[in-house]
Amino acid sequence: MSVRWGIVGPGRIASKVVADFPHVPGAEVVAVASRSAERASAFAAEFGIGRVHDSYRAIVDDDGVDVLYIATPHPQHRAVALAALRAGKAVLVEKAFTVTPAATREIVEAAGAAGVFAMEAMWTRFQPAIVRMRELIADGAIGEVQSVQADLGAQHPTDPSDRFYDPAVGGGALFDVGVYPISFAQMVLGTPDAVAAHGTLAPSGVDVEEAVLLSYPDGRTASLLASLRCATPGTARVVGTGGWIDVPPRFHHPDAIVLCRNGAEPERIAAPPAGTGYAHELREVTDCIADGRLQSAVMPLADTVVVQDVMDAVARRLGMEPQEGPAEL
Repeated sequence: MSVRWGIVGPGRIASKVVADFPHVPGAEVVAVASRSAERASAFAAEFGIGRVHDSYRAIVDDDGVDVLYIATPHPQHRAVALAALRAGKAVLVEKAFTVTPAATREIVEAAGAAGVFAMEAMWTRFQPAIVRMRELIADGAIGEVQSVQADLGAQHPTDPSDRFYDPAVGGGALFDVGVYPISFAQMVLGTPDAVAAHGTLAPSGVDVEEAVLLSYPDGRTASLLASLRCATPGTARVVGTGGWIDVPPRFHHPDAIVLCRNGAEPERIAAPPAGTGYAHELREVTDCIADGRLQSAVMPLADTVVVQDVMDAVARRLGMEPQEGPAEL
């Protein structure tokens, strides 16, 4: 039997994700929900989805759906995820998972209490090139890892009415682009013991740009940059005692890595994704649900909690006050 998916929030990201379902065996998209019936109907028509719901509650109550992909603005993730889990539906929640660590922990606890699968949609961890990078690191290809460097930036409109500058919908660099280098560093280095950050806030109170330094008790570090005002290369580098691995632009969905062992010529390792790259995380969720697993070993909930804690530390150091959404639909 197929795992039946429902889509919550038929926006730009959801359109890209749903287009990759043909690359996901054992999965089918059967329903879509939006607070706008017109948007939901248009999305359903575009992707051949059978059922349309004009409220989030309606898709949560749809007995023909096994898992919800939640692609609403960040502060709205909380209410939809909690309602879905309590109804026994698995969830794949777009990053950033929430905008506060308290809401993240609330969802994690709800998933555990209900015995239902939940995962953050951090597609980077499932890219074949990143999977190969992690294998090389585990095999000691670059010795003992000492540091991570990563940047991700894009120029977005500075119009204060733009959603990127609206705190009510989780605007700012941190939750849209900063989550990527932070999650990448956490994936490689684990949980930091200190977080330093310096950046700039917009008049609306959201962050426009920040440099982040993560430090670890054994001297390892991560140096990260996120920006909404400057386009950056979008590269990452993992440095070890025996060499380094470069992840070319854009590092959060690469099609290759470059292994540089000390004293040897660089080795480019190609590993392109299926589709546009979202299929791999969709396969993971589909397989986990089909197998009765409650978490992904690649993107466990504990890692999401750490990343949210780091983002919270960055927000506090910048003087930013994220606006979390309600707990109830």
